[in-house]
Amino acid sequence: MSSPSPAAPNQAPNQAQSEALAPTIAVIGGGQLARMMAEPAAALGLPLRLLAEAPGVSAAQVIPDHVVGDYRDLATLREVTAGAAVVTFDHEHVPTDHLRALAADGVGVHPGPEALVHAQDKAVMRERLSALGAPCPRFARIADAADLAAFGFPCVLKTTRGGYDGKGVWFVREPADAEPAFAAAAASGVELLAEELVDFARELSAIVVRAPSGQAAAYPVVATTQLDGICHEVIAPAPDLPEERATAAQQLALRLAGELGVTGVLAVELFETADGTILVNELAMRPHNTGHWTQDGAVTSQFENHLRAVLDLPLGAPDPRARWTVMVNILGAPDREDGTPVGRLYDGYPHALARDPRLRVHLYGKSMRPGRKVGHVNAYGEDLEDCLERARHAAAWFRGDLGDESE
Repeated sequence: MSSPSPAAPNQAPNQAQSEALAPTIAVIGGGQLARMMAEPAAALGLPLRLLAEAPGVSAAQVIPDHVVGDYRDLATLREVTAGAAVVTFDHEHVPTDHLRALAADGVGVHPGPEALVHAQDKAVMRERLSALGAPCPRFARIADAADLAAFGFPCVLKTTRGGYDGKGVWFVREPADAEPAFAAAAASGVELLAEELVDFARELSAIVVRAPSGQAAAYPVVATTQLDGICHEVIAPAPDLPEERATAAQQLALRLAGELGVTGVLAVELFETADGTILVNELAMRPHNTGHWTQDGAVTSQFENHLRAVLDLPLGAPDPRARWTVMVNILGAPDREDGTPVGRLYDGYPHALARDPRLRVHLYGKSMRPGRKVGHVNAYGEDLEDCLERARHAAAWFRGDLGDESE
């Protein structure tokens, strides 16, 4: 097995030994998802090689074998994947043609380009899901104001590519509301997709994992809440979800993983309406924010199972360890009124850990910025209200929302 180019600046000195012990997994993208793959990779003895977008980003802090470069550059992708058994992703933005080129080079691309395009392009996703008979909101491609008027109001406009965490999404109740969407689409050269504005009762997420051999596992369906388009809170399993509805959501996610040829984690974000109808909202083909609870609340985390899947190893049990697990994101807080920063996240540890010795804290090595995902907390136990209070209190404390409280 060959080594990457010697020009790569941050290769670990024992890289050749690591590659001899186990196949190398290349990971594209240096965010917190790649960072959280590092812990199970170390436990399994699997060497990771990272393409980071900038020095010192979240995953680069914990994966010594990394290269800094642009994921849109094929030569850089080839440098990072040289000698690797497989390549997987922290995000879905690598150009599809580049992924095909890597596959032609003999690199195992997981998920593959023909699957990943359904997470990269929302219009392609909607059209394929509809062809498969999956329940979806009404939708249409939108080229201009006339198309939008024909679709009708209210609706949601989305850029077909590049949006995430509420970016590239506009709620449109009258024609004037669509002007920023048309401007953004024109500036970026991407299409717009209109979807009906679903009157949902709550949002759910069904996470499954699938290996190339076809083995698959399904995690419990969870309830999620969003804050400004960002996942804020997850309850596992979803409270008061009838067993038959939960099973139907898991079966839908498993079927989509098989039909689309997904390898690794597939997160199917869902709307549940007041009458119990389930509609597919979004797909993600990588570990997902709604699965972070599995780090402490499941026998095998989504991150470990993702690594197992891309290497076609037997999957671990997705079973919950406790009756309930609650995940709450820690979002960056604005500066104080006097303009000074709220402080280091680390400063939250003495209170949060002393108050709740069972609390699990996961920080991403990021600086505080308003609305930025900088970490999350998991609380688990047999009483849901207790788990909710513990997780919410800890996340608020790290964010700095609780002032000088001591309890």
